Amino acid sequence: MNFRYSDEDEAFREEVASFVRTTIDPEVARKVRDNLPLTKDEHVGWERAIGARGWTAPHWPVEHGGTGWNALRRFICEEALASECAPRVNPCGVSLIAPVIIHFGNAEQKTYYLPRILMSEDWWCQGFSEPNAGSDLAALRTRAERHGNHYLLNGQKVWTTQAQHANLMFCLARTDNSGRKQEGITVLIVDMQAPGVSVRPIITMEGSHEVNEVFFENVMVPVENVVGEEGKGWSYAKFMLEYERFGTPETGRSKQQLKRLKEVAATAGTGGSSLLDDPDFAARVAWVEIELMALETTMLRFLSEDGGKRSAATDAAIPMLKVRGTDIQQELSELFVIAAGARGMAWHHGLDGTLDGNADTRWMTSSASHYFNWRKASIYGGSSEIQRQITAKNMAGL
Repeated sequence: MNFRYSDEDEAFREEVASFVRTTIDPEVARKVRDNLPLTKDEHVGWERAIGARGWTAPHWPVEHGGTGWNALRRFICEEALASECAPRVNPCGVSLIAPVIIHFGNAEQKTYYLPRILMSEDWWCQGFSEPNAGSDLAALRTRAERHGNHYLLNGQKVWTTQAQHANLMFCLARTDNSGRKQEGITVLIVDMQAPGVSVRPIITMEGSHEVNEVFFENVMVPVENVVGEEGKGWSYAKFMLEYERFGTPETGRSKQQLKRLKEVAATAGTGGSSLLDDPDFAARVAWVEIELMALETTMLRFLSEDGGKRSAATDAAIPMLKVRGTDIQQELSELFVIAAGARGMAWHHGLDGTLDGNADTRWMTSSASHYFNWRKASIYGGSSEIQRQITAKNMAGL
């Protein structure tokens, strides 16, 4: 099978890369390159820049603002954006709740929310996990009781990423207890500024404020904020998580990080030597590069089959792709710590995301912070342990 891009695809890739180089704030690109956190304004500014180009949601149907590109063209675009250190688009709106609204929402929801997502007029967060309901999401206890034309929402969510910035949440809540625990769950759109919503920061081990606890106390949610059918939320959540897992491998960003690792390792040795001359370190870099090439080839193979459309084969492969992509990302983060050496351990990480060091050395002071933060990759979107179990069952035909 020939995985070379056509001349047309290569020209498109250069078009995207050139757009990033001429549009992005160089400081934002440097932050992305060195794994430094961005402000909300920096995220929104970039998302509106690509939104004006029509590139925010290439995977959406054309009638809702998508590009009409095939799966390979979308992959090329994502790779080109990553190669030039463009920020990730907030997936909660574009890749999680939007597909659910497109497939299951009503006409009013599509008309109102989708254009706002395309231009980052709303900032969404995901209200899934709860205390004692993480991997066993169906054990959630947040409850929404119907009272006329609204629900009263009570309960708690945890590990809610960027909730401190969000104005909207898509929330799983139990509306019926009469059946199996997977039944009676409903997707609600919750106004984060509504009375009764409170957000408390969780400071993670690297010192950043990225995730939160969110509490609901008699929060009034209009009936029209139900997405799809009441009680069908479990099916919608599974649909949503498949999108999240397929986007998790991020081979383009891992390739950019591998390139950056080689650059810094070349000057990180002792006595004038390169760290890449160390056989143990070089072997680990080679392992990452080989695994990344294999993962990218596997993804391209799936994208080339049936025009990249979802099928039983691709759905079965998604857990495997998620696990391998996560392993590579975490290995890269560990190699950056090794390259930084002792200099990387003495970082200062403020709650505003600032780190000590100049533009040339910030990668050192961010390496340990990024390493600790990226432990999350093997948990979100379905833990690696669970994904391995799913892969084994798929292979065994169970």
